[in-house]
Amino acid sequence: MTTYEERASLSDLTATAERVHRAVEGVIEGKPEVVRLSLTVLLAEGHLLIEDVPGVGKTMLAKALARSIDCSVRRIQFTPDLLPSDITGVSVFDQQRRDFEFKPGAIFAQIVIGDEINRASPKTQSALLESMEERQVTVDGHTYELPSPFMVVATQNPVEMEGTYPLPEAQRDRFMARVSMGYPSPEAELRMLDTHGVVPPLDDLQPVAHAHDIVKLVDAVRTVHVSEPVRRYAVDLVTATRHHPDLRLGASPRATLHLVRAAKAAAAMAGREFVLPDDVQALAVAVLAHRLLPTAQAQLNRRTAEQVVFEILQRTPVPDLSAQAWGQQHGRHQPGARRL
Repeated sequence: MTTYEERASLSDLTATAERVHRAVEGVIEGKPEVVRLSLTVLLAEGHLLIEDVPGVGKTMLAKALARSIDCSVRRIQFTPDLLPSDITGVSVFDQQRRDFEFKPGAIFAQIVIGDEINRASPKTQSALLESMEERQVTVDGHTYELPSPFMVVATQNPVEMEGTYPLPEAQRDRFMARVSMGYPSPEAELRMLDTHGVVPPLDDLQPVAHAHDIVKLVDAVRTVHVSEPVRRYAVDLVTATRHHPDLRLGASPRATLHLVRAAKAAAAMAGREFVLPDDVQALAVAVLAHRLLPTAQAQLNRRTAEQVVFEILQRTPVPDLSAQAWGQQHGRHQPGARRL
């Protein structure tokens, strides 16, 4: 049975998430779903990859999300000459103390904005691997903990653009979700001309939440219940990617964990204490597609990873959560799951 404190936490979560959503949407015109996915990743303790062509607001979204929360923010401009030590930090010999002193790098912040991450070499990109997975940095044999909450929001241009490197598979797998901004609608672009043409909206954006609030909300997300049929449904979706004929690399077990954690955050933001199959379905493409590698034949046929995930969603049976079983677990009626 859910306690009163847990219910209050979920209520606080929805209210805080709505404030942050409104603040970010005041900067990013006409992209409510993109903003909501960004918040979902934040509350699920994940990292976000924003991929699209230049000029559609990728960096603006990352900066708006960071500024709406009162926490430490560092930005890393990824360039071909960027070194791993510029990210993690370096030990410098102090002449007065006669000892080495660690100088923290840009990764030591609660929200790290990696701008155009795929313009740096794979060696430099790999400097993020330990921090993104274990939330720590090891330099010269010493391990340093990173602050909490910790989130990497990285932007990248499509690999067809000049001067880009493809992200290594291990790097992509550590991002919980990938989102594409897309071009704004004509109406949103007209509003953008009115707002951005006078005063940059980021200058007026004030924090609407604190870092300790986010830590509490993350704890509230962890209390969200995931029934055994829903967990099995997530596993079935991920397993299907490993045997699909159009894929030479399927999703990893980490992808299953990320999918369930993101679904829990989405349910909590909707004010629910339990995850529905709908939550898993809505997040499957954003969480799974960027980890998949199509075969050469699939690429010749112009089959994308997103299309494969949609096909898997259509073919994978949705769990039938009966009202009786749901009532025994939660004391309420379970609405029927719908197929995409």
